[in-house]
Amino acid sequence: MKKEEIHWLDWHRILLGTAPEQFLLEVLIRTIVIYFILLVILRMLGKRMGGQLTISEVAVMLTLGAIISIPMQVPDKGLLQGVLVLVCALFFQRGSNYLGLKNRKIERLLQGKERLLVKNGAIMTEQLISMKISREQMIAVLRSEKIYNLGEVRRVYMEASGLFSIFKYSKPRPGLSLLPLGDEEIGSEFSISADATICGECGNPIIDPKELDMACKNCKANEWKAAVIPRERLACNFDSP
Repeated sequence: MKKEEIHWLDWHRILLGTAPEQFLLEVLIRTIVIYFILLVILRMLGKRMGGQLTISEVAVMLTLGAIISIPMQVPDKGLLQGVLVLVCALFFQRGSNYLGLKNRKIERLLQGKERLLVKNGAIMTEQLISMKISREQMIAVLRSEKIYNLGEVRRVYMEASGLFSIFKYSKPRPGLSLLPLGDEEIGSEFSISADATICGECGNPIIDPKELDMACKNCKANEWKAAVIPRERLACNFDSP
Protein backbone atom coordinates (compact mmCIF):
# COMPACT_ATOMS: atom_id res chain seq x y z
CA MET A 1 0.00 0.00 0.00
CA LYS A 2 1.28 3.43 -0.99
CA LYS A 3 1.70 6.21 1.56
CA GLU A 4 -0.90 8.46 -0.08
CA GLU A 5 -3.50 5.69 0.15
CA ILE A 6 -3.40 5.68 3.95
CA HIS A 7 -6.09 7.77 5.63
CA TRP A 8 -6.45 7.76 9.41
CA LEU A 9 -10.27 7.83 9.35
CA ASP A 10 -10.74 5.34 6.54
CA TRP A 11 -12.92 3.03 8.64
CA HIS A 12 -13.81 0.82 5.68
CA ARG A 13 -10.14 -0.07 5.19
CA ILE A 14 -9.48 -0.32 8.94
CA LEU A 15 -12.38 -2.71 9.56
CA LEU A 16 -12.62 -4.64 6.29
CA GLY A 17 -9.20 -4.14 4.71
CA THR A 18 -8.72 -3.65 1.00
CA ALA A 19 -10.53 -6.85 0.02
CA PRO A 20 -14.22 -6.65 -0.95
CA GLU A 21 -16.91 -7.34 1.64
CA GLN A 22 -17.63 -10.73 0.06
CA PHE A 23 -14.22 -11.91 1.23
CA LEU A 24 -15.52 -11.96 4.84
CA LEU A 25 -17.69 -14.93 3.92
CA GLU A 26 -14.70 -16.59 2.31
CA VAL A 27 -12.66 -15.99 5.49
CA LEU A 28 -15.38 -17.79 7.45
CA ILE A 29 -15.27 -20.76 5.07
CA ARG A 30 -11.45 -20.82 5.09
CA THR A 31 -11.41 -20.72 8.91
CA ILE A 32 -13.82 -23.64 9.21
CA VAL A 33 -11.83 -25.74 6.72
CA ILE A 34 -8.46 -24.95 8.34
CA TYR A 35 -9.91 -25.54 11.82
CA PHE A 36 -10.99 -29.09 11.03
CA ILE A 37 -7.75 -29.84 9.19
CA LEU A 38 -5.81 -28.56 12.23
CA LEU A 39 -7.86 -30.81 14.52
CA VAL A 40 -6.91 -33.81 12.38
CA ILE A 41 -3.22 -32.81 12.42
CA LEU A 42 -3.23 -32.36 16.21
CA ARG A 43 -4.96 -35.71 16.61
CA MET A 44 -2.26 -37.36 14.53
CA LEU A 45 0.49 -35.61 16.52
CA GLY A 46 -0.68 -37.48 19.63
CA LYS A 47 -2.22 -36.82 23.04
CA ARG A 48 0.95 -35.17 24.33
CA MET A 49 0.12 -32.09 22.29
CA GLY A 50 -2.90 -31.57 24.51
CA GLY A 51 -0.97 -31.92 27.75
CA GLN A 52 2.16 -30.34 29.18
CA LEU A 53 4.35 -29.54 26.17
CA THR A 54 8.06 -30.13 25.71
CA ILE A 55 10.31 -27.63 23.95
CA SER A 56 9.98 -29.27 20.53
CA GLU A 57 6.19 -29.52 20.91
CA VAL A 58 5.94 -25.83 21.79
CA ALA A 59 7.96 -25.06 18.65
CA VAL A 60 5.51 -27.11 16.57
CA MET A 61 2.49 -25.39 18.14
CA LEU A 62 3.92 -21.94 17.39
CA THR A 63 4.67 -23.07 13.84
CA LEU A 64 1.10 -24.30 13.40
CA GLY A 65 -0.23 -20.95 14.59
CA ALA A 66 1.88 -19.10 12.04
CA ILE A 67 0.92 -21.52 9.26
CA ILE A 68 -2.85 -21.34 9.59
CA SER A 69 -3.14 -17.54 9.75
CA ILE A 70 -2.11 -16.91 6.13
CA PRO A 71 -4.47 -19.30 4.27
CA MET A 72 -7.37 -18.15 6.46
CA GLN A 73 -6.97 -14.40 5.89
CA VAL A 74 -4.92 -13.62 2.78
CA PRO A 75 -7.15 -13.59 -0.32
CA ASP A 76 -4.39 -14.32 -2.85
CA LYS A 77 -3.17 -17.41 -0.99
CA GLY A 78 -4.85 -20.78 -1.47
CA LEU A 79 -5.71 -23.34 1.19
CA LEU A 80 -3.55 -26.08 -0.31
CA GLN A 81 -0.34 -24.22 0.51
CA GLY A 82 -1.28 -24.04 4.19
CA VAL A 83 -2.42 -27.67 4.26
CA LEU A 84 0.89 -28.77 2.70
CA VAL A 85 2.89 -26.94 5.37
CA LEU A 86 0.68 -28.44 8.11
CA VAL A 87 1.42 -31.92 6.78
CA CYS A 88 5.14 -31.10 6.67
CA ALA A 89 4.98 -30.00 10.33
CA LEU A 90 3.24 -33.28 11.17
CA PHE A 91 5.96 -35.40 9.55
CA PHE A 92 8.69 -33.28 11.12
CA GLN A 93 7.28 -33.84 14.62
CA ARG A 94 6.72 -37.55 13.99
CA GLY A 95 10.24 -37.86 12.57
CA SER A 96 11.88 -36.09 15.51
CA ASN A 97 10.00 -38.33 17.95
CA TYR A 98 11.14 -41.42 16.04
CA LEU A 99 14.78 -40.26 16.09
CA GLY A 100 14.46 -39.57 19.81
CA LEU A 101 13.28 -43.13 20.42
CA LYS A 102 16.23 -44.52 18.48
CA ASN A 103 18.91 -42.26 19.96
CA ARG A 104 19.02 -41.05 23.56
CA LYS A 105 21.30 -38.11 22.73
CA ILE A 106 18.91 -36.83 20.07
CA GLU A 107 16.01 -37.18 22.50
CA ARG A 108 17.80 -35.09 25.14
CA LEU A 109 18.74 -32.53 22.49
CA LEU A 110 15.15 -32.15 21.27
CA GLN A 111 13.23 -32.65 24.52
CA GLY A 112 15.72 -31.54 27.18
CA LYS A 113 16.44 -33.49 30.37
CA GLU A 114 15.39 -33.52 34.00
CA ARG A 115 17.20 -31.29 36.51
CA LEU A 116 17.76 -31.94 40.22
CA LEU A 117 16.49 -28.94 42.22
CA VAL A 118 16.43 -30.31 45.79
CA LYS A 119 18.71 -32.99 47.23
CA ASN A 120 18.43 -34.33 50.78
CA GLY A 121 16.48 -31.32 52.01
CA ALA A 122 18.81 -28.73 50.42
CA ILE A 123 18.02 -26.47 47.47
CA MET A 124 20.48 -26.80 44.60
CA THR A 125 20.89 -23.09 43.92
CA GLU A 126 23.13 -23.48 40.87
CA GLN A 127 20.48 -25.61 39.17
CA LEU A 128 17.81 -23.01 39.94
CA ILE A 129 19.96 -20.33 38.32
CA SER A 130 20.66 -22.44 35.23
CA MET A 131 16.94 -23.24 34.86
CA LYS A 132 15.97 -19.59 35.52
CA ILE A 133 13.66 -20.59 38.37
CA SER A 134 13.42 -18.38 41.41
CA ARG A 135 13.67 -19.80 44.91
CA GLU A 136 10.15 -18.56 45.71
CA GLN A 137 8.71 -20.24 42.62
CA MET A 138 10.01 -23.63 43.71
CA ILE A 139 8.92 -23.10 47.32
CA ALA A 140 5.43 -22.24 46.05
CA VAL A 141 5.34 -25.57 44.18
CA LEU A 142 6.28 -27.45 47.36
CA ARG A 143 3.67 -25.60 49.42
CA SER A 144 1.03 -26.48 46.83
CA GLU A 145 1.91 -30.14 47.52
CA LYS A 146 1.37 -29.56 51.28
CA ILE A 147 5.09 -29.57 52.03
CA TYR A 148 5.97 -26.87 54.54
CA ASN A 149 9.36 -28.12 55.74
CA LEU A 150 12.23 -28.70 53.32
CA GLY A 151 13.44 -31.51 55.57
CA GLU A 152 10.55 -33.63 54.29
CA VAL A 153 11.96 -33.59 50.76
CA ARG A 154 14.49 -36.13 49.53
CA ARG A 155 14.51 -35.13 45.86
CA VAL A 156 12.79 -32.62 43.59
CA TYR A 157 13.27 -33.00 39.85
CA MET A 158 12.12 -30.62 37.17
CA GLU A 159 11.17 -32.81 34.22
CA ALA A 160 11.79 -31.92 30.58
CA SER A 161 8.06 -31.15 30.26
CA GLY A 162 8.28 -28.52 33.02
CA LEU A 163 6.47 -30.65 35.62
CA PHE A 164 7.93 -31.25 39.09
CA SER A 165 8.54 -34.73 40.52
CA ILE A 166 8.80 -34.76 44.33
CA PHE A 167 10.15 -37.61 46.47
CA LYS A 168 9.64 -37.37 50.24
CA TYR A 169 11.27 -39.07 53.19
CA SER A 170 9.23 -41.69 55.00
CA LYS A 171 9.77 -39.72 58.22
CA PRO A 172 10.10 -35.93 58.44
CA ARG A 173 13.52 -34.51 59.28
CA PRO A 174 14.60 -31.13 60.64
CA GLY A 175 14.77 -28.65 57.80
CA LEU A 176 14.17 -25.17 56.45
CA SER A 177 10.69 -23.78 57.02
CA LEU A 178 8.79 -23.07 53.79
CA LEU A 179 6.03 -21.08 55.49
CA PRO A 180 5.56 -17.39 54.60
CA LEU A 181 7.33 -15.08 57.02
CA GLY A 182 5.10 -13.46 59.60
CA ASP A 183 2.35 -16.09 59.56
CA GLU A 184 2.55 -16.85 63.27
CA GLU A 185 -0.61 -18.97 63.34
CA ILE A 186 0.74 -21.56 60.94
CA GLY A 187 4.28 -21.17 62.23
CA SER A 188 3.16 -22.31 65.68
CA GLU A 189 2.63 -25.82 64.24
CA PHE A 190 6.43 -26.20 64.04
CA SER A 191 9.01 -26.29 66.79
CA ILE A 192 12.67 -25.30 66.70
CA SER A 193 15.09 -28.20 66.61
CA ALA A 194 17.63 -27.95 69.43
CA ASP A 195 20.38 -29.93 67.71
CA ALA A 196 19.99 -29.21 63.99
CA THR A 197 21.41 -26.13 62.26
CA ILE A 198 20.83 -25.38 58.59
CA CYS A 199 21.66 -22.76 55.99
CA GLY A 200 18.93 -20.13 56.06
CA GLU A 201 19.12 -19.72 52.29
CA CYS A 202 19.16 -23.27 50.87
CA GLY A 203 18.48 -25.54 53.87
CA ASN A 204 21.80 -27.37 53.68
CA PRO A 205 22.42 -28.97 57.12
CA ILE A 206 25.58 -28.47 59.16
CA ILE A 207 27.35 -31.70 60.04
CA ASP A 208 30.45 -30.21 61.70
CA PRO A 209 30.00 -27.25 64.12
CA LYS A 210 33.15 -25.70 62.62
CA GLU A 211 31.13 -24.98 59.47
CA LEU A 212 29.32 -22.19 61.34
CA ASP A 213 32.38 -19.99 60.80
CA MET A 214 32.36 -20.61 57.04
CA ALA A 215 30.06 -19.93 54.12
CA CYS A 216 27.59 -22.62 53.09
CA LYS A 217 29.25 -25.20 50.85
CA ASN A 218 26.11 -25.47 48.75
CA CYS A 219 25.02 -21.87 48.08
CA LYS A 220 27.94 -19.82 49.53
CA ALA A 221 25.57 -17.91 51.82
CA ASN A 222 26.57 -17.13 55.39
CA GLU A 223 23.20 -17.26 57.15
CA TRP A 224 22.67 -20.07 59.64
CA LYS A 225 19.54 -20.83 61.63
CA ALA A 226 17.98 -23.60 63.67
CA ALA A 227 15.97 -26.15 61.70
CA VAL A 228 12.26 -26.66 62.34
CA ILE A 229 10.24 -29.84 62.77
CA PRO A 230 6.47 -30.48 62.91
CA ARG A 231 5.21 -30.60 66.50
CA GLU A 232 2.90 -33.57 65.96
CA ARG A 233 5.51 -35.80 64.32
CA LEU A 234 8.70 -37.47 65.40
CA ALA A 235 11.56 -36.24 63.24
CA CYS A 236 14.66 -38.22 62.54
CA ASN A 237 18.18 -36.83 62.46
CA PHE A 238 20.22 -35.94 59.38
CA ASP A 239 22.19 -39.17 59.40
CA SER A 240 19.23 -41.51 58.89
CA PRO A 241 18.28 -42.51 55.31
